Amino acid sequence: MPKLASLPDLGPAPELTNDTWLNVDSPLRLADLRGKVVIIEMWTFGCINCQHVIPSLKEWHDKYNDQGLVIIGNHYPEFNYEADLANVQDAVARLGIEYAVAQDNDGATWRAYRNHYWPTLYLIDKQGRIRYTHIGEGGYAETEENIQALLAEKY
Repeated sequence: MPKLASLPDLGPAPELTNDTWLNVDSPLRLADLRGKVVIIEMWTFGCINCQHVIPSLKEWHDKYNDQGLVIIGNHYPEFNYEADLANVQDAVARLGIEYAVAQDNDGATWRAYRNHYWPTLYLIDKQGRIRYTHIGEGGYAETEENIQALLAEKY
């Protein structure tokens, strides 16, 4: 499979082990999402920078879901009140998030990705490999171009 020169292969994406999920019927696993392009966003609902990224994630979900994009918000709390599932559910409803959200209170996914910052996006190709990361707000046009490029790759 030809790699796109602008997107390096950053290694295999660590598998998700989260048990608590919102907006999906059962836990998502990357192994089951081969052939799809996946965004994992590390976020917490109390983070203003995370809140600023959500409109773009919602737009991409609406625009590319039918083309094979799966967005997963990995919710890792910074503060105790953010660990409460009812508070996460309220935030997801208030923010109008329709894509999958995984609760990561123990930080297993956060640590597996060696993540340090809210928000961070990981763009994973159809083979399950990390191809792009973005920390913080901004870079929306570049991120969307990379989503389109990965969706266009053969599986």
